[in-house]
Amino acid sequence: MIRVLGNSQRLCDGLTRRDALQAGALSLLGGLSLPQLLAANEGTTAPKAKHVIVVYLLGGAGTQDMFDLKPGAPDKIRGEFKPVATSAPGVQISEHLPRLAKWMHRASIIRSVTHKAGCHNPLPGYTGSEQALSNIVTTAPSYPPSMGSVLEYLRQNGGGARGATKRLLPDYVYLPCYLGWGQAIHRPGPYAGYLGSQYEALYTECEPSVDPGKTCLPGQPQFVRGIPRLPDAKLGTDITLDRVRGRRSLLTQFDARRAAAEVSPDRATFDRHQDRAFQLLTSSAVRAAFDLEREPATVRDRYGRTMFGSSGLIARRLVEAGVRMVNVTWDIFWERNKIDHDGWDTHTRNFPIMKDWNLPQFDQMLSALMGDLDARGLLDETLILVTSEMGRTPTINANGGRDHWTYCYSNLLAGAGIKGGSICGASDAHAAYVKDRPVRPADVCATVYSCLGVDPDLMVPDRAGRPHGISQGGEAEREVMA
Repeated sequence: MIRVLGNSQRLCDGLTRRDALQAGALSLLGGLSLPQLLAANEGTTAPKAKHVIVVYLLGGAGTQDMFDLKPGAPDKIRGEFKPVATSAPGVQISEHLPRLAKWMHRASIIRSVTHKAGCHNPLPGYTGSEQALSNIVTTAPSYPPSMGSVLEYLRQNGGGARGATKRLLPDYVYLPCYLGWGQAIHRPGPYAGYLGSQYEALYTECEPSVDPGKTCLPGQPQFVRGIPRLPDAKLGTDITLDRVRGRRSLLTQFDARRAAAEVSPDRATFDRHQDRAFQLLTSSAVRAAFDLEREPATVRDRYGRTMFGSSGLIARRLVEAGVRMVNVTWDIFWERNKIDHDGWDTHTRNFPIMKDWNLPQFDQMLSALMGDLDARGLLDETLILVTSEMGRTPTINANGGRDHWTYCYSNLLAGAGIKGGSICGASDAHAAYVKDRPVRPADVCATVYSCLGVDPDLMVPDRAGRPHGISQGGEAEREVMA
C-alpha cells in the first residue's frame, strides 16, 4: 500500500488531505482528478506569501564574513571584519552590510544550515535533495525538481495559488541566465527534473561586460554590467506582429496535417513551449516587465547599474506583474567572458573581494529590493530567500582565502511569513560546525513551501508515475515563521 504523508487537516467533505492524496495515489477515487487533489491539498493552508524571490550567491558565500561573525575566534579564523548592531535587537551582521542592517527587523537568519551532498552542488538548495553528484557541471532529467518548477507544475495542473487566473507570465522566472551559463556548463538544481521540461523556468539571456579599459583577473573582479533580456524578445525592424501571427497561423496549418501521425507527450510539450514563446514575443505586458527604461534613473541607481542590480530590479517588476517565483543569481562569468572569475568562491583574496566588490553590491541590491517592495506594499506578500550551495572554511588559507565548506553556513529569509529579527540555530565558536538545531536545505525548502501555503508533504509524480515528496522530507522551520 502506498502511503502519502501530509498534513492531517480535513477537507470540506470530511476527508483529510492525507486520505485524499493516499486515495489518489492508489486511484481509488475515480471521480477525483490529480488537479483536484493538488488544489485540495494546497487550499487548506492560508499562504503568508504570494511570491518568492530567491537570491542565489553562486560559489559559496562565507557566513563568517556576512551573518555569523566570530570576533572572539583566533586570527586565522575570525577574519578582518567586525560585527555591527542592526535594527533587530541582539542581531549583528557584518560591518560591510550597513544598508541591510537597517532591515534586519524584517529578516531572519538561519545560522545552522548543513548538508552532506558535496561541494558546489546546488541540488540541495533548490530541491532539498542531498543526493551526492559525481558530476556538477551538467543536469539530468532524473533529478528532483526545483521549488520553482514545482510551483509551475502546480499552476499548470490546477494546484496554483488561490484565486490565480490564467496569464501569460509563467510562475517561475530565472535571471540573468541559466545557472552555470557564464562557465559554459549547466549546474544542476534549478530545473524541472523528473517533472518534465514543460515545467522549466523562463530563463533570460544576458551579455555581461565590464567598464571600458577594465580587465578582470582571478582574484581581481570588476563590476559586471548588463541587463537580463527575454530570449529573442526584439522583433526585427522588418517583422511586424501581424507577420509573426501570420507565420504562426501557417505553422498551425502544417501542424494540423501531421498531428494524427505525431500524437505523443513530447509533441504536447513542444506545443506548450511554442505557445508560451509566441505569447511572450507578442505580449506588450510581458515585455514591459523587462523594460528598465520605464524606471526612474534614481531607482536604477539605488539597485546598482550592474547585472546583479538590474536583475533585482526586474525581479521586483516581475513580482508586481504576478510571477510567483523569481530567481536572481550572482553568476560567475569567466569561461565565456573572462569577467568575475571568483564570484563567491573566494579561495584567494577573500577579504578584498568581499569588502570592495561582493558585499557592497549585495548590500545595495538587497536593501533596495526590500525597500522598494515595502514602499509598494509588496514586502508583506513577498518572501525573500538568500542562499548558496555551501559556505566557506572557518580557517583562512595561505592565499588569504576561505575554501569549500558544507558543514555549517547561513541562509537569510525576509518578508512575508517570516518572524523579523529572529535567529534560528547556532554555530560553534569558529562557525565551523552546528552547535544547536541543525537545519537541512530540505527544511529551508519546506519553509518556503509553507509560507506559500503549499503543503511540504505534497507528492508529485516522476516520469514513471511514482510519487515523491516535494521537499524531500524537510520540515518547515516554525522558529523563523510568523
